[in-house]
Amino acid sequence: MGAAPTIFVDADACPVKDEAMRVAERLGLVITLVSNGGVRPSRDPMVKVVVVPAGADAADDWIVDQAQANDIVLTADIPLASRAIDKGCHVLGFTGKPFTPASIGMALAMRELNQHLRETGESKGYNAGFRPADRSAFLSALDTLGRKAKVLAGK
Repeated sequence: MGAAPTIFVDADACPVKDEAMRVAERLGLVITLVSNGGVRPSRDPMVKVVVVPAGADAADDWIVDQAQANDIVLTADIPLASRAIDKGCHVLGFTGKPFTPASIGMALAMRELNQHLRETGESKGYNAGFRPADRSAFLSALDTLGRKAKVLAGK
């Protein structure tokens, strides 16, 4: 049996921090919010807040350095998702969409294509707005994923 999984949140611009903390509390899991700043500390010992130096990938690098196989990483950052998957982590986007070994290649390719289209002016690069349905899907997916990770850890 392994250690209970930890939830790591790429917390800069994360629209579901409160929801993630509620699910972590319900499941009895430690949650770590990682950002460049702007996240309030918590008195809850199960909620850890890590502030990393400003830098392009400082939060991503910290998460990848700390995460272990079977941990859960919450992010909208596709390169971070890929790195976390390579470590054996479960990865979930903020809309409840999982990143998996089977889907990450296409996600990386689409990210590269969209970046190219923005650079050439073919696309304005607008992202879809975050909807209440996304919040609901996220809550359900994180609850399911957290329970699965706990079972895999034998907890």
